[in-house]
Amino acid sequence: MKIFVAGLPYDLDDAELEEIFEKFGPVVSAKVALDKETGKSKGFAFIEMQNRQDGMDAIEHLNDVSLGKKPLVVKEAEERPSAPRSGGFRPNNNFNRRDR
Repeated sequence: MKIFVAGLPYDLDDAELEEIFEKFGPVVSAKVALDKETGKSKGFAFIEMQNRQDGMDAIEHLNDVSLGKKPLVVKEAEERPSAPRSGGFRPNNNFNRRDR
């Protein structure tokens, strides 16, 4: 089960995040989102738990709990639609073609 967490302290790392969630069951992965330019935390993360019921327990017990200044938002992650590879624009190759 994939879980989204927001409201994380900016100094929390992947290992600490995994430690918090593994109290509810086996964690497959725990990844804090980092800014590509600065390398600093964006304050949210994604966790994948091996068992759905363990994930639901984690959501129930950790949602609205404060680890820092703000309460956590913990919920099941939503699937993101994939972006088009060409940026959504495809040139018309026949635009300058002349029919003879």
